[in-house]
Amino acid sequence: MLSDSVSLRVRSWFIDGVDPHAPAPFAGGLPSTVQDFLAQLPQDTFNCWVRGHSGLVGFGRAARLRASGSGTVEGRTRFDQLSQQWRTVSERAQVEDAVRLPGSGLVGFTAIAFADDSDTDSVIDIPRFIMGRRHERVWLTSICPEDGADDDFTLESTALSPVAGASLHEGRISQEQHIRNVSDAVALMRAPGSRFKKIVLARDAVVDTPRDIDVRAVLGALNAAYPATWTFNVAGMIGATPELLVGAHDGVVRSRVLAGTYQVRADAQTELAQARQQLAGAKDSQEHIYATHSLEESLRPHSSDLHVDEQPYLLTLPNVIHLATDAHGTLDSPSGRPNDRPSIIDLAKSIHPTAAVGGVPRNEAMREIARIEGADRGRYAGPVGWIDGAGNGQLGIALRCGQLESRTRIRLWAGGGIMPDSDPQSELAESWAKLGPMLQALGVSRP
Repeated sequence: MLSDSVSLRVRSWFIDGVDPHAPAPFAGGLPSTVQDFLAQLPQDTFNCWVRGHSGLVGFGRAARLRASGSGTVEGRTRFDQLSQQWRTVSERAQVEDAVRLPGSGLVGFTAIAFADDSDTDSVIDIPRFIMGRRHERVWLTSICPEDGADDDFTLESTALSPVAGASLHEGRISQEQHIRNVSDAVALMRAPGSRFKKIVLARDAVVDTPRDIDVRAVLGALNAAYPATWTFNVAGMIGATPELLVGAHDGVVRSRVLAGTYQVRADAQTELAQARQQLAGAKDSQEHIYATHSLEESLRPHSSDLHVDEQPYLLTLPNVIHLATDAHGTLDSPSGRPNDRPSIIDLAKSIHPTAAVGGVPRNEAMREIARIEGADRGRYAGPVGWIDGAGNGQLGIALRCGQLESRTRIRLWAGGGIMPDSDPQSELAESWAKLGPMLQALGVSRP
């Protein structure tokens, strides 16, 4: 944690040219493959937010900002706490940015707990160094205390160690309990006079390994198998999410809603017709409408010209096919000044949780999720991503992911939207499909 008197010195420069005054950290030049790059990452204390071959990777830690996970502190939520701390850090930072691309300059990686009363802290990690790649340009950012040494550093290659010999165990919410939970939610929604239209329920599973988990290898496997998703590693929460909760850059806000899921049996491309038929049905299409309306209602107060796609499209992944809707608009400024626009964390406070991970009606559904599941989700289904010194950034929803609990244990989570006509066995099968990416990356076969 930074003290009130400490300010940061930040410098970003390109490392893909031939300028001898812009040293790169690679002894043998820029890596030519993703695997070469991963092998040169440190095996711990690093962050990432990568989609395909573009994104950000942080090394070391200059500071960590924390927000309490137990309700509110002096009336401020975890979003308020992080937003204020980040604003203070940003205002005091001395930034020299020769790159001026999204993700250059001061950047922090954040993971925010799902629930207000979670026992898990929400954090912003500020790395010591950050490497970014966008539009084929590569840069490096150094972040250190004002009076600290701006040392160069060299990345050394260490072979990746794919996970082997892992074992899968029931979590706090067993398969049988998940079936009962779904039945409970369905009964609640079907009860006479019920206001509930959708409740999103999840379950967890635990993977134990005989040796330390090489996070680099897990992330590499996720990135290779799911290049269209955002692969992330923040505060030990690792995964590959297909859902962008909110992104902001130069006054433009963007979001993507996913709700409605088709489980791929063999090959996604050859099953598009079946997926289209299922997702056009009442359950999935209504579930998607709820999630889209939830986003629009939360985001409209911040963007008077918000545009939301009239019709959803199919987002095809190797294991599932989703209904997806994109939205974009210009962020309003109460004072008319650009620096008065809400930050990405302020926006997340308004939007989270969407009906895609919470339910309808929102506040009541959150209370029922806590009652029915009886387990702390931690940072699962919460916002995860990055923020820069101007409040821009990208936050996904922490899905298809797991939280490292030790060097040899990771807790995975997956769930789905429960509707009045949901079938408990089908919902259990959907949770297995959504656990698939992490199980595959960990070398585990489902029983």
